[in-house]
Amino acid sequence: MGDNEQKALQLMAEAEKKLTQQKGFLGSLFGGSNKVEDAIECYQRAGNMFKMSKNWTKAGECFCEAATLHARAGSRHDAGTCYVDASNCYKKVDVESAFNCLMKSIDIYTDMGRFTMAAKHHQSIAEMYESDPNTLAKSIQHYEQAADYFKGEESVSSANKCMLKVAQYAAQLEDYEKAISIYEQVAASSLESSLLKYSAKEYFFRAALCHLSVDLLNAQHAIEKYAQQYPAFQDSREFKLIKVLCEHLEEQNIEGFTEAVKDYDSISRLDQWYTTILLRIKKAADEDPDLR
Repeated sequence: MGDNEQKALQLMAEAEKKLTQQKGFLGSLFGGSNKVEDAIECYQRAGNMFKMSKNWTKAGECFCEAATLHARAGSRHDAGTCYVDASNCYKKVDVESAFNCLMKSIDIYTDMGRFTMAAKHHQSIAEMYESDPNTLAKSIQHYEQAADYFKGEESVSSANKCMLKVAQYAAQLEDYEKAISIYEQVAASSLESSLLKYSAKEYFFRAALCHLSVDLLNAQHAIEKYAQQYPAFQDSREFKLIKVLCEHLEEQNIEGFTEAVKDYDSISRLDQWYTTILLRIKKAADEDPDLR
């Protein structure tokens, strides 16, 4: 056991001792609240010592103890901060404990009307769950809640960022209708700003690919509608690619479809999301060439 861990354990013992003293009759008469403050400080220092030793579980426990004491003393904001500190430690070793700590801090912040803080922590929970395909649905749920709180606080940009994540993962889970609806909403919102207008092209492109995953005719109608909403979209490589892909699918020309994607990818690199969706479209066309 390293020096830091040894010091941390001593600090924990010190904190417990102070709390025991505070419980006694004389302790309550003479500075009981000071003993609690001292105990909190000991737990926080111990937590930091454990962090230095990379003992993340023990560090998380110490910050949780500090949070509980803060909450008992009525310092809700400090309690929320300590639960977040605990979560950051647990995140490295135990996602469920990290989740529980963040939910406790969210309860505190929503009760205090601090919805932006609550939204940020829902976003952190969503990020914890997004790397595992089995927990994507949980990630979506927390991104949606974060977006809801951000919208309520007029943080439209932050809300849209969260909703774009929802759309991305909804499409991965083949909930294309949900993804389309979000991409279209965010694109329309972007068109209202001269600074964000250019990004509408990407959202229309993603929505069109989701349409193409469901129905060819819908995709053709959708890109015409997008071109009316945003005339510059018609001149983009994305619009031209969707148009060509629709033609190849109509002609059941899978080779042409593959070549068109390769040509586009050689100039504008397609990330994993695009590749996954395009492969699904190609596979569906391969398996059922009469699908219109």
